[in-house]
Amino acid sequence: METVRLGLQRWVVGRTIDTFDLLHPRAGRRHLPGAADFAARLAGRTISSAQRRGKYLWLPLDGGPDCLIAHLGMSGQLLVLAADADDGPHLRARFSFADAGQQLRFVDQRTFGGLHLDKLVPTVDGADTVPSGIAHIARDPLDPQFDDEGWVRRVRGRHTTIKRALLDQSSISGVGNIYADEALWAARLHGDRPTDRLSRPTLRSLVSQLRTVFGDALAAGGTSFDSLYVNVNGQSGYFDRSLNAYGRVGQACPRCGSPISRVAWMNRSSYFCPVCQPVPRRRTGADGVRG
Repeated sequence: METVRLGLQRWVVGRTIDTFDLLHPRAGRRHLPGAADFAARLAGRTISSAQRRGKYLWLPLDGGPDCLIAHLGMSGQLLVLAADADDGPHLRARFSFADAGQQLRFVDQRTFGGLHLDKLVPTVDGADTVPSGIAHIARDPLDPQFDDEGWVRRVRGRHTTIKRALLDQSSISGVGNIYADEALWAARLHGDRPTDRLSRPTLRSLVSQLRTVFGDALAAGGTSFDSLYVNVNGQSGYFDRSLNAYGRVGQACPRCGSPISRVAWMNRSSYFCPVCQPVPRRRTGADGVRG
């Protein structure tokens, strides 16, 4: 998602929307006044920046406190294409710009994603603004305003496991299953380690490893296991070729050579090195969390 945001920052920020065509009702289902109102409210507006929290992207618009939000769902794509490019079978919305240059198109095969307008409201810390509907989503570690010490303090005050904490969007955003496993491998932590037993230096190191993983992934254009996950130019990311743990069950750990293990975890999978990331001793607390 950060790769897509960077593409939008480069190709559409500063451009004025001429027309907006909503071509499938599900793509605009959250804009209750309908397609005509949606198009009228976007016409003539200039995109001032491209922002993101977690899996949500938004484009603040000039002349008011509103913004355009995009959530890509399972298969959504925001593509910058020539005006005469073929529509394809899954085009859901089209933005044409006053400069008559390349268009921005929303393509979504499975139609779980969508676009809508929202109002910008101040963040809790007052540092900037965020769409009201996603104000509950925390900052991610790439955000300059992310509070490392605040996150460490909150996590150590909870009785949960570290992988659960990493995937809690109300505490830290932007960390999906792949990047959680990669950061935990880098930090030599098993995902079932109890957060209230982790030291502050250990958690600070984990945040640092997250930033390193994110940086490496961005340099590779993101992680694409599915041809639907692409940047605004339609290109897949290549970070999957540099993964150390995720998806590598049975392969040698790049650090110690032991076979990578896989376990079922919350309807997903967790990948880890059983030597570098030893399974913690079990204990059962009041809420049943084992660590």
